[in-house]
Order: sequence, then C-alpha cells, then structure tokens
Amino acid sequence: MKPFVLLATRAEDIAADGEYELMLRGAGLEERDLVRVRLEAGPMPAIDLDAVSGIIVGGGPFNASDPPERKSAVQRRVEAEFDALLDEVVARDFPFLGACYGVGTLGAHQGAVIDGAYAEKIGVVPVSLTAAGASDPLFAGMPPAFNAFVGHKEAVRELPASATLLASSPACPVQAFRVGANVYATQFHPELDLPGIEVRIDAYAGYGYFEDHEVELTLASVRRAPVTEPQRMLRTFVERFAR
Repeated sequence: MKPFVLLATRAEDIAADGEYELMLRGAGLEERDLVRVRLEAGPMPAIDLDAVSGIIVGGGPFNASDPPERKSAVQRRVEAEFDALLDEVVARDFPFLGACYGVGTLGAHQGAVIDGAYAEKIGVVPVSLTAAGASDPLFAGMPPAFNAFVGHKEAVRELPASATLLASSPACPVQAFRVGANVYATQFHPELDLPGIEVRIDAYAGYGYFEDHEVELTLASVRRAPVTEPQRMLRTFVERFAR
C-alpha cells in the first residue's frame, strides 16, 4: 500500500505526538503507512501525489482569518505551501481529509468566509449530517447525529459554491464540507478520544482557548457526553482510498 501523509503544525511535542498516535489508531495504520511531516519545524517537502494514497491534515494553532500582520513568518510559509498543494489536490480531486485546521486551509483556498463568528469553546457538541452528508461515503455507517470534540477560534461563516455542506452543529453551521468527490474538511476533531483531548487541554493551557481558572470546567465539558463515532471516519477514509 502507498502511504498516507499527515501534515501537522503543532509545535508542542506532547500534542504533536499525541495527534499522530490518535491518527494511527483511528485510521488503523502502522507508522510506515502514515508519514508525518511537521510543518512548523521546516518547509513542506515535495509531495508526489502519485506516490501516496491520500493526505490528512491535523489541527494546529494557526488561524486563517488573522490579519497578515499578526501571522508569524512560519504561518505565512505554511499557508503558502498549503495553497500550492491544494491547487494540485483540488484539480486532481485527490483524497484529502483536513481536520480542524483543514477547514482553514481548504476553506481559505476555496474562498470561504472564515472568521470568529462561529467559534466554539473546547467541549462536546452534537453534530448533525445534512442530506448530502448522510449519503456521503465518508460518513457511511454513521448515525445522522453524533457527538464530537471541538475547540476552535474561527470557523467557516459562508461556504463558496464549490463546496458541499456535509454536517453542522447548533453553534457552528459548517462542521464538515466536501469539494469535488474526494476532498474533505471537518471543523470537529475526528481523531480525538477522551484521553487525547485531556492531554491537549493540558498542552494548550494559556493559548486563549480558555482562561487559566477554567481548566477544570473545560475538562468537565469534554467529559459530559460520550464521543464514539467520529474516529470511524478516519478508518473509512483509509479503507476507501488506500491503493
């Protein structure tokens, strides 16, 4: 099997390594089958799409909607690299699954309106599939509504005509969308389980997702309801596109 590629942007080792382990476990892949590239550490290498099965993008600290003067040199480089990669991915309708930061990368590439209007605090939210989502192969076998972990400072406020809305939540109208037949992005985190998000809460204390005195409240918010379905999407993505 040709490997999948995980494009990551987390600078904190505990969060980056945890994300990789969660992606491996959720997708049912061995390390040799999921090549990780940490973009915050250096430039994106050339990716030969003919040599890989698909691309997965993890979450991260960058906000696409931040004004240019607030973006670091690393963020500006990463955004330019994603823009060039997505030119080819979208043109070829190549298998792509962007989780959380995938909404910022794919959404920005397609001209979506992205801002803080539908930000969601870290927690568990009910996600509902649209009619298009319910019939989409990526959500095969999933119920029409399910719980998912979220935590984001920005979201898509308006999708472009090129995108198909697949899922929504009460406080965030765009939780998942598709471009073409094979290019996907989710606002929620399909890779996360409860231990994984607890580690991430600890890693991102002080990053503006919650106040210092809200740590226990934030932990309680992710423990309030079971999250069992989203990881299925990772395995479905791999099973569908592995070659």
